[in-house]
Amino acid sequence: MTVPAIRPGPRDEDLLRALARMHLQWFAAEDEGRTEEPTEHKIRKAREEGKVAKSQDVTGAIVLLFTVVALLILARYLFTNSLEMLTWFLRRSGETDLVGDGALFRAFYAYFLRLTVPIAMVGFAAAIMGNVVQVGFLFTTKPIVPDFNRIAPRFGRFFKRAFLSAEAAFNFAKSLGKVVLIGALGAVNVAIRINEIVATIHAPFFQSFRLIAQIAVSVLLQAAIVLIVLSIFDYLFQRRQHRESLKMTRQEVKEERRTYEGDPLIKSRMRQRMQELLRRNMLQNVRTADVVITNPTHYAVAMEYDRIKMDAPTVTAKGEDHMAQRIRQIAAEHSIPTIENRPLARALYAEVEIGDSIPEKFYEAVVIVLKQVYRMTGRSFGGRNG
Repeated sequence: MTVPAIRPGPRDEDLLRALARMHLQWFAAEDEGRTEEPTEHKIRKAREEGKVAKSQDVTGAIVLLFTVVALLILARYLFTNSLEMLTWFLRRSGETDLVGDGALFRAFYAYFLRLTVPIAMVGFAAAIMGNVVQVGFLFTTKPIVPDFNRIAPRFGRFFKRAFLSAEAAFNFAKSLGKVVLIGALGAVNVAIRINEIVATIHAPFFQSFRLIAQIAVSVLLQAAIVLIVLSIFDYLFQRRQHRESLKMTRQEVKEERRTYEGDPLIKSRMRQRMQELLRRNMLQNVRTADVVITNPTHYAVAMEYDRIKMDAPTVTAKGEDHMAQRIRQIAAEHSIPTIENRPLARALYAEVEIGDSIPEKFYEAVVIVLKQVYRMTGRSFGGRNG
């Protein structure tokens, strides 16, 4: 049995051409190569743009807890106003003209505000507190500024984040856990007081209402506490995800350092220029040196130490061959001690630049030299005391 070949029709060809023109980066893994930890500047810039680690669950749980507590505190006030409102409307229900004098609308808005404003204010304050607890005091309008780049479809990223990412799995498990826990709380509270609930069939209305209200508030309060505990894990997860989203590529780190810390090439050239200036003046610096360490013929390194101004002895001049001979000559003219120490002179010449302090690994050898100079001159070093 042969299967006839299927040829695409005109519409199919148009669809294929449209798919071919689709930007392949929509399906690319945008986070590929982002292995470097974000810099302080990247974190600070993200915060200024409103991109911070924040869990909506923390805010929601705090709002729920505070509103439930407010309901408990204001229960008598709310119940009294509700009865008053019900009585007022029932009395006016028999009148023929309910809206003529506008009393109906005034009463509605008056009772509405009295019943909702206290709870709304508590919820609003709790929402602010829930955000401040997580991100501190931060005000920015950048997240609500229209950005047409966000309109561009990124199907690959959307499907990966919505269905195939760790965030999607975590959100699914979190939502399922909330449903199970809150359902279990409701079931346990009802089971504990099931006999009282059944007895409400023969109980007065207000007694039954009070029992149901107690059970409802108890479930809400317990649910708020459970949600706060769960929201801590959600906040830690969101914090980790936020950190991951700010990770940078090595190239981005290099570009940022080049922008905010200066181009390494320029810094290197400036350092070379500084070294050139120091070399030009180093023969003058020999006059203030404390000691000149020689090879004895090929290298000469002049060193100065003032313990008040310097953390360690500093190389003020160095040279080889002809320049080394000139340094020794100036040292002799100004009665500066010259000490022969071939390995130390060679090492200092190779590893220490003019104007730099000697590395810690040379401390012991330099101390021996300074002690030798002390015995020769009879003066202490570091204080310029004769």
